[in-house]
Amino acid sequence: MSTLRLILGDQLNPQHSWFAQADAAVIHVMMEVRQETDYVRHHAQKIIAIFAAMRDFARHLREAGHRVEYLAIDDPANHQSLPANLDALIECHAASAFEYQAPDEWRLDRQLADYTAKLAIPARMVDSEHFYSQRDEAARLFAGRRQWLMEHFYRQMRMRHDVLMAGPGKPLGGRWNFDHDNRKSWPGVPRAPADWRGRHDHSALWHSIRQAGVDSFGEPAAGHFRWPLKRQEARQQLAHFIDQALPNFGDFQDAMATGNGRLFHSLISFALNTKMLNPREVIAAVVSAQQAGHVPLAAAEGFIRQILGWREYVRGVYWANMPGYDAHNHFDHRLPLPAWFWNGQTRMRCLAHAIGQSLEQAYAHHIQRLMVIGNFALLAGLNPAAVHRWYLGVYIDAFEWVELPNTLGMSQFADGGRLATKPYVSTAAYIDRMSDYCRGCHYDRKARVGERACPFNALYWDFFARNGERLAANPRLGMVYRQLAGMEPAALDALQHRAGEVRAGIEIL
Repeated sequence: MSTLRLILGDQLNPQHSWFAQADAAVIHVMMEVRQETDYVRHHAQKIIAIFAAMRDFARHLREAGHRVEYLAIDDPANHQSLPANLDALIECHAASAFEYQAPDEWRLDRQLADYTAKLAIPARMVDSEHFYSQRDEAARLFAGRRQWLMEHFYRQMRMRHDVLMAGPGKPLGGRWNFDHDNRKSWPGVPRAPADWRGRHDHSALWHSIRQAGVDSFGEPAAGHFRWPLKRQEARQQLAHFIDQALPNFGDFQDAMATGNGRLFHSLISFALNTKMLNPREVIAAVVSAQQAGHVPLAAAEGFIRQILGWREYVRGVYWANMPGYDAHNHFDHRLPLPAWFWNGQTRMRCLAHAIGQSLEQAYAHHIQRLMVIGNFALLAGLNPAAVHRWYLGVYIDAFEWVELPNTLGMSQFADGGRLATKPYVSTAAYIDRMSDYCRGCHYDRKARVGERACPFNALYWDFFARNGERLAANPRLGMVYRQLAGMEPAALDALQHRAGEVRAGIEIL
């Protein structure tokens, strides 16, 4: 009599209660399957990282005395799907029960619920023991309210979990949010810390992935792989970040620079989203550094807001709106992604850098994703479903529960405002203010019309002009529409003509 327990590729938490003690009657199952590599086209580093981390986790479990069945991508016995492999393993081990941790993606949650409903043996789902909040917690908090607001959710989480609080209902420092203090461009000082991550050689694994026929894109960097593959490495990365980068993270979290794609960001989101790190230990370490005087309160609050606030909140938005959230297209945008989304070869220097970095490193920080790539995609009218699939595939930390609301809701406003209170778009002026991307660009950041005018400028005004019926009543956009109303008709016609040229020639920008 044995119990089969499934561990998914983003459930690599050695501190889960499942692993408190070894039990010879329990078989832990892990599998590398084409079902998971192929549902969207993924960056090579994402596939390598998840498989390498899974293999190390299996090794760790075996060394701790646990029984593990591991199906590699090129194993002849691998049926390349969860249900088919589970059927074979349940029969092979004459399993009397099946258990799995709650998946974080609706797709897998539905698949495993349907699968277990037909099983002839008892089956149950247990909690992943990772998040602060339950799947439906945000929905319960906002029940009956027309508008959800992350800030309200965040304050509730701060109070409930006593994080950065000076007393009941009293935030430390007298303010809940230091966002206005955290919007500086980076002048080159203080120096950004060096990349403290170690290197791994996963050339053999990459060869196996390619031999198995898995399609991918982006630079694999298999011979000098930099992402953490186990909890010990992730904890070291967290410690380095808090010591060397977090003190300046607050000031420059929105800054961008061609010479350094990371600046003062943590690079721990992959470790968090695969559960090598627990958000509680991350926040505890940040709070400890702030209390010791090593980290300014504004930096600590800004970082904690991303984890305790935004990360938990978008998960709640995801589960409240699935299935079907990925089909929203509020502006009816239909343009396909231009080819340079797959190679970075565009004369727009900001996009060439942000997309090129994404393809090279499987990483870009939140402003590169939102205010460069996402900004262009929304203004140009790219299909939000295609944008979503690209983001889900290209970024190493992208799992649908966190990526979909961020892309379709926050970045593309395709849900019509369920997540964001306004479209996050800008002209070239914002990008120029927050980065050095405009220097040496083929396009003139100040020009609005003409062949060399930065495409962002005409696209911006055209977007708001085209969508006045949908957006003009939004109080956060009052200034934009007052400016539009004051434009000479000929000037607006010229802007819209230039925007049409940009869209028509999008492949050669």
